Amino acid sequence: MTPLDHSHDPAARSWVASANVPGCDFPIQNLPFAVFRQQGSDEPFRGGVAIGDQIVDLARLALSGSMDGLAQEAALAGAQPQLNALMAMGPQAARALRHALFDLLKETADGAAVARLRSCLTPQAAAQYALPVQVRNYTDFYTSIPHARNVGHMIRPDQPLSPNFQWLPIAYHGRASSVVPSGTDFHRPLGQAFPAGAAAPVFGPCARLDFELEMVAYVGRGNALGERVPLAQAEEHIFGMGLLNDWSARDHQFWEMAPLGPFLGKNFCTSVSPWVVTMDALAPFRVPAVARPAGEPQPLPYLADEANQRAGGIDVQLTVGLESHLHRERGLPAAEITRTSFRHQYWTVAQMLTQHTVGGCNLQSGDLLGTGTISGPTQAEAGAIVELSLGGTRPLTLAGTGEERRFLEDGDAVVLRGWCEAPGAARIGFGECRGTVLPALG
Repeated sequence: MTPLDHSHDPAARSWVASANVPGCDFPIQNLPFAVFRQQGSDEPFRGGVAIGDQIVDLARLALSGSMDGLAQEAALAGAQPQLNALMAMGPQAARALRHALFDLLKETADGAAVARLRSCLTPQAAAQYALPVQVRNYTDFYTSIPHARNVGHMIRPDQPLSPNFQWLPIAYHGRASSVVPSGTDFHRPLGQAFPAGAAAPVFGPCARLDFELEMVAYVGRGNALGERVPLAQAEEHIFGMGLLNDWSARDHQFWEMAPLGPFLGKNFCTSVSPWVVTMDALAPFRVPAVARPAGEPQPLPYLADEANQRAGGIDVQLTVGLESHLHRERGLPAAEITRTSFRHQYWTVAQMLTQHTVGGCNLQSGDLLGTGTISGPTQAEAGAIVELSLGGTRPLTLAGTGEERRFLEDGDAVVLRGWCEAPGAARIGFGECRGTVLPALG
């Protein structure tokens, strides 16, 4: 686990005034990474770091003479069109760059340093974002026990929780090519479904389109083929985390998942937020892993250690907003339809990574590990419409417009947001992950 240091000081302030505004997602204690360029330009994408409402351009920073040593090497790696090279350098390099940026951005920085860094700033409002990484591999886990029980009850009422769920972090390999950055709209997918009472499957547009509130862990330093990563070392291989929406065609998914895992029900689109919050920035918000009551399965030794149980969880507050066409037409904010916390996940990100490598799988820098839907212990904390609407039997009423939703309709935008706050720590955020449903093609 990352120890706290001077970069976590809640009293620290930046000379970038917007970073000091209460409720800001990107204060000096955060400093997340993204890939961007100026809107409307054909200039190369490159890495940047958020501070308030600005972006520190790592390409300009690397040429400014503001840093040296490992921090400079990390800035050069981060200046590339994807962050894979920076992530591959490991936690020490990312930490060196974080500390150097912290010193350059703090309000007590000397005037010459401030002048150099001002020339490296781009307003976030003027930026276009790309995927943070070249996505070579994407694995989606299934680690929320309330979600597993809620959805499992719809498919297997007699045994909603699969026998293996409490013994290992379950996952499937997702489609890397259809991972898109926040703000990318997508068409309602076509596929097969087997409606209730039908004699044969039907082909057509998805009728039960859903979102899934998830987070994503980005692999930093990879491991060699055949080399397992022990639990105690797992977080050294995780660069940071972001928001992820695993869009799901429920009618297609439930029909095709017999006997294998998701295919067309999941492979048409997965949205990720532009900003990657480092594990260092998340250090003040660590919480115990979910406790296993006596009499329930306990993790096998390779998935258990005292440090992970003591602080393997992360308390990330999460919300989902649904913005209909009427919300936009009337200038209304998205209707919040659920709110929960990542601290409820049954398996930690370290356990997910260790499980992924235990058979010898070689992870690569920039690989995406989706956490699975994040649902809390109550109905109001569910992370998907299929749960919130009880399989479409109880419609949701959207605040502001009074519209009802059993599943997503064309024109609906789903907006995920996340942030962390705790006593004695500065609030930090993840920005948003947004996507809009377009009508089916064909």
